[in-house]
Amino acid sequence: MTKHQQHDALTDVAGLRVGHAGVRGAGARSGTTVVLGPEGGVVAGVDVRGGGPGTRETDALDPRNVVQRIDAVVLTGGSAYGLDAAAGVMAWLEEQRRGVRVGPDPAHVVPVVPAACVFDLGRGGDFSARPDASTGRAAVEAAAATDAHAPVETGAVGAGTGAVVGGLRGGVGTASTVLESGITVGALVVVNAVGSAVDPETGVPYGSHFAGGRPAYPDPAVHEAARRRLDEARAKLAPPPMNTTLAVVATDAVLTRAQAQKLAGTAHDGIARAVRPVHLLNDGDTVFALATGERELPSEAGPLALNDVLAAGADTVTRAIVQAVLAPAAGFSGPGGEYPSYRELYGEA
Repeated sequence: MTKHQQHDALTDVAGLRVGHAGVRGAGARSGTTVVLGPEGGVVAGVDVRGGGPGTRETDALDPRNVVQRIDAVVLTGGSAYGLDAAAGVMAWLEEQRRGVRVGPDPAHVVPVVPAACVFDLGRGGDFSARPDASTGRAAVEAAAATDAHAPVETGAVGAGTGAVVGGLRGGVGTASTVLESGITVGALVVVNAVGSAVDPETGVPYGSHFAGGRPAYPDPAVHEAARRRLDEARAKLAPPPMNTTLAVVATDAVLTRAQAQKLAGTAHDGIARAVRPVHLLNDGDTVFALATGERELPSEAGPLALNDVLAAGADTVTRAIVQAVLAPAAGFSGPGGEYPSYRELYGEA
């Protein structure tokens, strides 16, 4: 497999668009990210492994149930309150006459919009500053306004605005891979975990060991200073609240709904390589899988042709998590705590 040469982003999967929107106002540090599919929708699956998930419409993705395709996925801050953002996405899709047809009029549709949330309540100081339907609408409109294969903004944006991971500032990350067959696999993550993404002994992001090439090890003196500062910041924090890592892994391959669910499940391995520990009772780790159906799986490999997609999905999620940790240039400090960024602590190492 080879790295995609376009944007190394989820949008390298043809037909997918990404939009972000933030919550406005003093004391706000939250937002919403929408992954918008092409006209006609996408095949989708989901796998929830965190012990404290906040989700909406995930049961609709069960292969045993009736919905065959969806048009958008919502990743949002605001904990369970933030799931209201999906209502704004539904309203926009209804206006576009996109959704499950339920009547004789083409306008009679019910958009199915799966969503999952991260906990960031109060990170900006105002517990009530969280995404709502207007935030979701702004994010889907932003996605719809982008060009095909547009680059994806990463770091402290959208659902990653108030994200933290192991005491560091987290955020949104993305990556993509092209297989030898020509099939593209992409991932987008929101990293907001109780666990750490950085090895405390070396300062190297865990996922760097699986991202290709040899990790760059920080100077020991730089690492020791970073560890002291991070320990000081953590000591001032309250006990860890509910946290979550969310991911959307997508491919342009033709997949069944059962295969999409399998892809969502194996993509959790990508989280486990990059964040330790994971899937705790105060996590809501959730992975959505999308398939746009542009390319057939290689027929000569039979059913095992899916294996390359599964492996690439996990690897690409890992790389996206590393990117999310490295993306924010600055941390934040305020009523919600002090969270330095990796780049503040380690420079460009």
